[in-house]
Amino acid sequence: MKRLMLFAAMAALMPVACCNPGQNVHADWMYNTVVYEVNVRQFSPEGTFKGVEAQLPRLKDLGVDILWLMPVNKIGVEGRKGTLGSYYAISDYKAVNEEFGTMQDFEDLLAAAHEQGFRLIMDWVANQTAPDNVWMTDKPADFYERDSLGNAIWEYDWTDTRSLNYENREVWYAQEDAMRFWLEKGVDGFRCDAAGEMPTETWQYLVPALRQAYPDIYLLAEAEKPEFVADTMFDATYAWEMHHIENAIGRGPANRDGEKTAADLREYLEKDAVNTPASAFRLAFTSNHDENSWNGTEFERMGDAAKVLEVLNFTLPKTQPLIYTGQEIGLARRLEFFEKDPITDWSANEYTDFFKELVALKHANPALAAGERGGKVKWIETGDPDVLAFSRKVRGNKVTVYTNLQPEPSMKIKALQSRDNPDGILPAWGWKIICL
Repeated sequence: MKRLMLFAAMAALMPVACCNPGQNVHADWMYNTVVYEVNVRQFSPEGTFKGVEAQLPRLKDLGVDILWLMPVNKIGVEGRKGTLGSYYAISDYKAVNEEFGTMQDFEDLLAAAHEQGFRLIMDWVANQTAPDNVWMTDKPADFYERDSLGNAIWEYDWTDTRSLNYENREVWYAQEDAMRFWLEKGVDGFRCDAAGEMPTETWQYLVPALRQAYPDIYLLAEAEKPEFVADTMFDATYAWEMHHIENAIGRGPANRDGEKTAADLREYLEKDAVNTPASAFRLAFTSNHDENSWNGTEFERMGDAAKVLEVLNFTLPKTQPLIYTGQEIGLARRLEFFEKDPITDWSANEYTDFFKELVALKHANPALAAGERGGKVKWIETGDPDVLAFSRKVRGNKVTVYTNLQPEPSMKIKALQSRDNPDGILPAWGWKIICL
């Protein structure tokens, strides 16, 4: 995609903002939150807003705080992939996907979510639209990137989309108008899809403009650009690099190609501590819609390490954890992307208990807060290079975490010796959390 060159020099000179001591960078409600990604199409046999609304009590019991709805806008027909098409090919930013119900159904879901204490955010697809988006006929030709013959173009294999032209500032204002439409309805923010594919300058305009009118909104960028984690920008960004390291750890030493260890994860975290401000929220996940559908479930990618890596996602500094549709019941299959493929049995099991305990841990311990409120990490040397151990402490609350990132029991760890564990051994892919 073309980039705006006019502002490139200016953007390069912009410093990363720094928070003032004692001043919150994010809204008070955000710091110990857990995000839950709702795949509306696959969330119930009906695949509707009403189907999600019916399960709000279950999600409340799980304990999650922010409900991220995958795109609910009306999607295109032209060039549609599969039977039902992609959520990410929007044909009208100010209308809902009829597959999910009516606008009133959406507003009912929003009201019910708020009544039960959730914050609800929308997946916002600003990088591209469907070929038959209303803007294609209602807006000038230069709203879209075009080839030498005047044909609107697309990126990658996204043949069911057309790329918007962000060299045209009118596109910025049109996106702002559409986002305000939903904020006026009461949505609590946006997860901004493919945010890194768009010029940074666009977001440097949009984010402050929206925050001026809606100061408590939550904004998550699907990107890892350093410019996006400045205190004046997004609340959270994706920890993609950490996720890929975790995938490589999960593959284990049997796969020597691309193997990663506890040392690699620690090195990344130390680098991230330098490269991002203390206030940064880093979205940490073992799965999401892209990973699940295209690269496999967390069990395919991480095997027996999936749980211990999830423990780290809930406890490492800056992390804001994400749970994707079905993870809380240990769903071990890939969900179809362009077809109906609903989860029909949400019976609680060991994974439900596991995630409930992690969410409760995040809520109960100020030391585990994301951003500048959370405790700084203090690494603990155990003598076993495959054990990642650390503590975080703030305001009298201390959490100590030991994780064994290998498919064999750990070496003896003196600090873990007890009557029940005289040798101080962590089982393969095991963990120990101590809260004081």
